[in-house]
Amino acid sequence: MRPLFICILLGLVPAAPAAAHPSPFSYIDVRLPGAAVELTVVAHIFDVAHDLGIEDERLMLDPAALAARREAIVALLEQRIQVWVDGRQASGPEWSAPQPLDDRQAIQLKARYALPAAPSQLTLAVSLFPYDPAHQTFVNIYERDAVVLQAILSRDRQQVEFFPGTTQGTLAVIRRFAASGVHHILIGPDHLLFLIGLLLLGGSLRQLVLVVSAFTVAHSVTLSLAVFRVLVPPAWLIEPAIALSIVYVGADNLTVHGGRDMRAWIAFAFGLIHGFGFASVLREMELPPRALGWSLLSFNLGVEAGQLLVVVPVASGLALIRARSERLGRQLAVAGSVVVIAAGAFWFVQRVWF
Repeated sequence: MRPLFICILLGLVPAAPAAAHPSPFSYIDVRLPGAAVELTVVAHIFDVAHDLGIEDERLMLDPAALAARREAIVALLEQRIQVWVDGRQASGPEWSAPQPLDDRQAIQLKARYALPAAPSQLTLAVSLFPYDPAHQTFVNIYERDAVVLQAILSRDRQQVEFFPGTTQGTLAVIRRFAASGVHHILIGPDHLLFLIGLLLLGGSLRQLVLVVSAFTVAHSVTLSLAVFRVLVPPAWLIEPAIALSIVYVGADNLTVHGGRDMRAWIAFAFGLIHGFGFASVLREMELPPRALGWSLLSFNLGVEAGQLLVVVPVASGLALIRARSERLGRQLAVAGSVVVIAAGAFWFVQRVWF
């Protein structure tokens, strides 16, 4: 009985792959010939047949059967491929007739989006065959017949962003990442509270400029190191360290009694840690490989602009209060330092245990 059982199993093995998905991949080539976006889409016949409700996928290799289903195939792809140019969705592409690729068991279509001008920013959003959780789409973006960006899109990542290597593309990078820098610093109260804590004791304009400049230089250094992956400390270490730096600043305000002003050195030392915090946010964004320097610079400038939007009015307000009442200024510095310590301690506990 055992030999007969083994023979039956061996006889079933060749049949198993035929029922399985043979190739869960699609391919999209993107070309930018001036004022247009051109796509070449290659999809496996198994996927196309599945989503069109065709039982025999081999019909997709028959030119006549393929031509008869042209509108259905185009409608399917148009629903699942979106092209965004300079923040607006491109529409009305011209689709070619589908062509069978016998050697790849796939079909190929081309689409052309006519534009009023050459794009400065391109976003390709793709979810071709969502019925298959393992499906992936390989994207190649070309400029002057050379591949300049490659990406793999899947259920977890459904879009890729690209900035052409032109002046317009560089300006788009600057606009995008400068705005992101401003946004990040304004929604990241820990960085701002650290700086405000350093300014609570007041001082001359020169002293305050030195404090802010030291923080800027320090976090710019470590931000660059982390983005270029020269040094990338883990987030579980950096985030609690940022919280502790806030606690330290508040405590230092309460214990300092004259002497040399060390706030610029404190800002520089802890600014190195905060730079790694900025980098963790920047790495989560779609950084353009060829414009990495511009994206890094513009993000940093955005962070500085966001800092100034908060630091300048706060420092001016504190100076005005101290000018009117030195006693009230000292009380405000003490109360503010207590708030800084409490907030830093809360963030530390939250980031370590929760």
